[in-house]
Amino acid sequence: MSETDPNPSQADSQAAPGAQAPPTRMLFLGDDSLAEGFGAIGFETHPNPAPSDVDRLFRELLAAREKAFVIVDDEVMRMDVEHLKRVRREGGHIVVVAVPPLSAPPRLGSEVVERLARMFGGANLLQPTATKDST
Repeated sequence: MSETDPNPSQADSQAAPGAQAPPTRMLFLGDDSLAEGFGAIGFETHPNPAPSDVDRLFRELLAAREKAFVIVDDEVMRMDVEHLKRVRREGGHIVVVAVPPLSAPPRLGSEVVERLARMFGGANLLQPTATKDST
C-alpha cells in the first residue's frame, strides 16, 4: 500500500519524487569592474544597473519564487528600490549580500554594524582590540 499526501496543496508546492529542484541562481549587480570577476566564476552579471532594472529583476525573482544568491555592490544596496527593500525585509528564498567597491578602503557597512555604532560609537568599532597575542 503506498502512502499519499492527504494535503494536496502541500503536495503541489513540493517537487515530485525523483525530480531535481531548480538550481539556485547566482547573480551580481553592480560596478562593471566587479561584474567581470563574478562573471568569470559563473555568476549572472548585471553591470551598472539602473534602479528600474534592479527593481524589475527582484520583482521577477519574487514572482517566480526562484531561489537566488544575489551579490550587490554598495551603490546598488543604497538605491531606493522597492523590491530590493522587500527582499531584504522578508528574507526567504532570496539571499542578498553587499560587497564594497574595489577602489574604496574596506569599511564595515551592515545594518548590525550601524546599530552597534549608534550604541557604542563608531570609532570603537574600527579600533583594534588588544589581546595578549597582539603584544
